[in-house]
Amino acid sequence: MSGKEVDIDGSVLEGGGQILRLAVSLSAIQQIPIRVNNIRAGRDKPGLRPQHLKGLEVARDICGGKLWGCSLQSTEIVFHPGHLLGGEFSADTQTAGSVSLLIQVILPCALFSPSPVQLILRGGTNADMAPQIDYTVTVFKGVLEKFGATFDGSIDKRGYFPRGGGLVRMNINPVSHLQPVNLVDAGHVTRVWGRAFVAGSFNIQDANKMAQLCQNQIQSTFEGIPVVISGYKEHPQQAVGNGSGINLFAETSTGCIYGGSALGKRHLNTQEVSAQAVSDLLGAIKCGGCVDSYIQDQMIILMALADGMSRIKCGPLTLHTKTAIYIAEKLSKARFHVEECPDGTNLISCEGIGMKAVSCSPMDF
Repeated sequence: MSGKEVDIDGSVLEGGGQILRLAVSLSAIQQIPIRVNNIRAGRDKPGLRPQHLKGLEVARDICGGKLWGCSLQSTEIVFHPGHLLGGEFSADTQTAGSVSLLIQVILPCALFSPSPVQLILRGGTNADMAPQIDYTVTVFKGVLEKFGATFDGSIDKRGYFPRGGGLVRMNINPVSHLQPVNLVDAGHVTRVWGRAFVAGSFNIQDANKMAQLCQNQIQSTFEGIPVVISGYKEHPQQAVGNGSGINLFAETSTGCIYGGSALGKRHLNTQEVSAQAVSDLLGAIKCGGCVDSYIQDQMIILMALADGMSRIKCGPLTLHTKTAIYIAEKLSKARFHVEECPDGTNLISCEGIGMKAVSCSPMDF
């Protein structure tokens, strides 16, 4: 490990917590000391929030590292990683801070740990401005498996805004390396499925109505394709607070998986929520890429660490993706190339650094 810290400006491009998450993951995996300043400078409330604190603390623990400046509203941290470790790690945001965003920090590190990692994560499972846990365990997991890795676990309790209180357990087996992917053929949609959910004071009839509205609109778009969307009310013992929303997924003939979702607000309007979720999913499919806009940036770190050339066809590049590429190139020797295709899609390619785990157990999925 080099003693010289790499300076990361947290205000560049997207200017949010994504910069911190990516920088810390790549730092821990490669044993590169970093200093991140101007943290979340692009946000209304700059600096570290509870979920960022907990993500940093688990990243420190999973690599036996040292961390300075880790306090609420801090705009600068210094992180000196040690060696990656296996074992059990836990984090509790004590808010509705996103569990899925915690996973984005920790999972890449766990993949290169010397032995299996178990995570116990508490916080928000379904919240705005972050992937819903349903998306993480369906779309992200599907993409991760194409790189030759996976995880399993359980959603023991749902946690909704503003109380949080969700509980997610994950088991991650390490890999010797990540294999490159070649996702350039979107294929055609073969099935659509999903779930409309309510919890707390909302009624199961609201969930059923949202499910039926989605089912009708999608079936009219994809005639002859299996569409199964169910309504569900969370058991009071398995959900904290009031919540509602829809998660939709579509799979294609070439194995691509897209996601679309919408969350109900305080006063649930079933028609608006349903229309938003369907629009989200159809927009992802119609972009012509092999991945939706939400997974784009999450794939960048996997491409950078993979052993070989990865190529991914996607729609318009999001600011999050541009930011992820910037951080990956700054903290690794991976180099990305983006080519705009005649049909309006983009082809992202990257020769990964071929990161190898120092010592790991065989994959046993």
